[in-house]
Amino acid sequence: MYYFTDDCLIGVEEIDNEHRELFRMINETQELLENQIINDKYDRIREMVERLGEYAENHFRHEEAYMESICHPELELQKRQHLFFSDKINAITNSFTSDNEQQAVLEDLLKYLVTWLYRHIISADLMIGKLRPIEACKDAPRFTEEYLTGIALVDKEHKELFRIIGEVHHAIVDEYSYDKYDEIIRLIEELKEYTKFHFQDEELYMENIRYEGIEAQRRAHDAFVTRLEEMDLEHIDEHQQESLEEIMEFLTEWLVNHILHMDKKISNA
Repeated sequence: MYYFTDDCLIGVEEIDNEHRELFRMINETQELLENQIINDKYDRIREMVERLGEYAENHFRHEEAYMESICHPELELQKRQHLFFSDKINAITNSFTSDNEQQAVLEDLLKYLVTWLYRHIISADLMIGKLRPIEACKDAPRFTEEYLTGIALVDKEHKELFRIIGEVHHAIVDEYSYDKYDEIIRLIEELKEYTKFHFQDEELYMENIRYEGIEAQRRAHDAFVTRLEEMDLEHIDEHQQESLEEIMEFLTEWLVNHILHMDKKISNA
């Protein structure tokens, strides 16, 4: 079973409810995959994929309309990601015949749904309504007692992540640097390297204590790294200040959300 956990909440009731329904559909797919009684699943698979595609397109329309209403800066990026998802689902529907290996089709569908949906929510949807004007964030975020997990290694590495975010903030407020591209790329690379190092340590700790929520943590970590790796460098070069502000908002909101809703639960396991 795949659970819609608190770290997936974006705070917009309609969107959160629709994400829950998408998770329910994922679990429905898994149940059909694991069903050993039904031999011919063709009609059920076609119906499920078509229903999923229709629901996703309605959800995307609602989400995009909300983003447009609040002038969300990542609307065009979200539209491209939504279109990519819809094209993938349509491709499955159009290519699937009764002669296909049904179990393989279901396995491929389930893997794609889980990977795409979780990454999309964690790396993109969580930013909806949270990309504030930079004036609202004049000070660099600080690591306070609120973010302590009680796990010495994890807390130490979280402090380092806040330090790197502080460097991003410094680059934003640096009024004497006109071309910040090299600095932006350096910060992105430093973030990718350090977060991979940190996530590896954190996951190893969770493995050692046999933490039940480790798979959700792995998916969240993977989504974060993917977001960094998929940043549009050409857009960054052409819109340097705007890109720094977007990176700053993403880092701050994601890290705070992840620590408070996921990492602090580890010490209670």
